[in-house]
Amino acid sequence: MVTNDATILKIKHEVLYRVAKLAYEGKLEEEKDKIPYEMIPGPKAQFRCCIYKEREVIRQRVNLAEGKTPTGEKPDYSKGHKIVYVIPSACEECPIARYTVTNNCQNCMGKACYNSCNFGAITIGMNQAYIDPSKCKECGKCAAACPYNAIADLMRPCRKSCPVDALQVDPDTGLAMIDDEKCISCGQCIHSCPFGAIGSITYIVDIINAIREGKKVYAMVAPALEGQFGDKITMASLKKAAKEIGFTDMIELGLGGDLTALFEAREWAEAYKEGKQLTTSCCPGFVNMVKKHFPKIADHVSTTVSPMCAVSRMVKAKEPDAITVFVGPCVAKKSEAADSGIEGNADYVLTIGEFRAMMKAKNVELEPEENDYQQASVFGKRFGNSGGVTNAVLESLKEENQNADVTVTVCNGAAECKKALLMLQAGRLKTDFIEGMACVGGCVGGPSRHKSEMETKRFRDKLIKEADGRNILENLSEVDLDSFSMYRH
Repeated sequence: MVTNDATILKIKHEVLYRVAKLAYEGKLEEEKDKIPYEMIPGPKAQFRCCIYKEREVIRQRVNLAEGKTPTGEKPDYSKGHKIVYVIPSACEECPIARYTVTNNCQNCMGKACYNSCNFGAITIGMNQAYIDPSKCKECGKCAAACPYNAIADLMRPCRKSCPVDALQVDPDTGLAMIDDEKCISCGQCIHSCPFGAIGSITYIVDIINAIREGKKVYAMVAPALEGQFGDKITMASLKKAAKEIGFTDMIELGLGGDLTALFEAREWAEAYKEGKQLTTSCCPGFVNMVKKHFPKIADHVSTTVSPMCAVSRMVKAKEPDAITVFVGPCVAKKSEAADSGIEGNADYVLTIGEFRAMMKAKNVELEPEENDYQQASVFGKRFGNSGGVTNAVLESLKEENQNADVTVTVCNGAAECKKALLMLQAGRLKTDFIEGMACVGGCVGGPSRHKSEMETKRFRDKLIKEADGRNILENLSEVDLDSFSMYRH
């Protein structure tokens, strides 16, 4: 579930905008403590119990916007790449017990709920049944058995959205907790919480400081952005906006898609000859899932770097002091950028909302431009769609006259990824390769998208259809492929 609560998004983006504005003005340290009071002037609370809680939520959001944890500490990435946090003051302590007997209970003679429970968690009271949370195993058999549908499944929205069961409840405080050992940083929980109590660390301040210091800062815009703002906002529009807010230049990351497709095709061809099954490596949520939940098959992940890393290395091969910034709908990219084990990767990551907050801070609007700025083939542009990576790799195999008759399992979303990885781990996967995308629809379905995949499909299709017909090798003909490595190791 993705909430459509304009209030939550308005508060989040207002904090980002105010932090970005103060950072551009060089006044953040001296003025940031005023933000909660300016946004929540009082005397009456607007959304929560009191203005003091509302202001504390804003204060903790300001911390996240500064690149800190909600409680104000700088994250230590040497101990892990945690970038998704519960905002303690915003968590409304949803019910701990998942299954609850409602007033629909008729206290019937059949006692189907009581008879279905194998754990002794249900007792029959004077007027209705009762579930003991300390004994309940959340199997759901009682709810399925009740003929009156009197037992409600009250699983917290954040827990329900998590594909790897990383959201837990602190039994002492009732607050949601993220299990770092399980979390794949996909970000699905962020927009599922109706109270806006989960957020990710942002790098807005670091990026703006680098811009103000006169450093060369390059925006690398994900192909998933094409079509997000309608068919009049083109890659040229995004490039213009990026330069107006201080970036040295903008690079279309579909170019990185072409790079990854070419080198992954070579890796697939070699693996196919050896009879080894591989998975793609461009989706960090998927890669995190393999590392944390299927470590035994981690060596099956392609060693080709992601498009983000490919373009970052390409830029830094020419300008070693350059700072590279990914812009897209993906939250998990922040964990990839924080991984010091991947040399030359992007320095920072911005979601679409964070990029727009920087635009607002500089009074910059996206304006219609001719669709004539193209740095990627159509295959690179389609990298952001489920199945797009497979199509690009197969095209590269074809262009390089590799006749490998490969078969691919395309996984559209985390649930399908888990199923395919289980099959691979059990030795029962019948295809040669796995394309793993943690978000349904691919990158275009990322948690920080501007609009949904279906809302933008016709705009995206129209813009990509207008691109010229260059193939992958043609598009890469002027790239010095020997100046940087396309592999993790």
